[in-house]
Amino acid sequence: MLNVDFSQLRFLIVDDNTHMRRVVRTLIHGFGAREVTEAEDGATGLEIFQSTLPDIVVTDWVMPIFSGIELTRMMRNETSSANPTVPIIMLTGHSEKKCVMEARDAGVTEFLCKPISAKALYARVANCLINPRPFVKAAGFYGPDRRRFSNPLYKGSERRKEAIEDAVENV
Repeated sequence: MLNVDFSQLRFLIVDDNTHMRRVVRTLIHGFGAREVTEAEDGATGLEIFQSTLPDIVVTDWVMPIFSGIELTRMMRNETSSANPTVPIIMLTGHSEKKCVMEARDAGVTEFLCKPISAKALYARVANCLINPRPFVKAAGFYGPDRRRFSNPLYKGSERRKEAIEDAVENV
């Protein structure tokens, strides 16, 4: 497992379930983090996000007022968000492909299904820090690049511009 220093990071946990917030907070403290703030709904989470500027947000999907998806979209808004590039880890019991894709398309950085394990949460947080994904601005989307890996063999119309430039330079 990768060894990452969490001691200087500020976390925000947004979950309507008190027990789940406590579990996540305990795990994050166990990783070495000192500053963990909590919110019990999406609206409170957004207020705390705007005022405390956390380094990483861990949010549930299903919550009152704003869902985790709505919260993610508000946090990714370039004009009104205090930090639209913050890593967002989505926790949910919904593991269906359509849910994963909806979260990805909203701008979620990492996706984690409940029940969670310490190892899985650590891996998601560490990945946000060690392998940050570039951000993409497109019509109706601002968030981490949805394509995690570049496939140099892909020849389709949606091929990344950089991949084409790299291929031309290497010829």
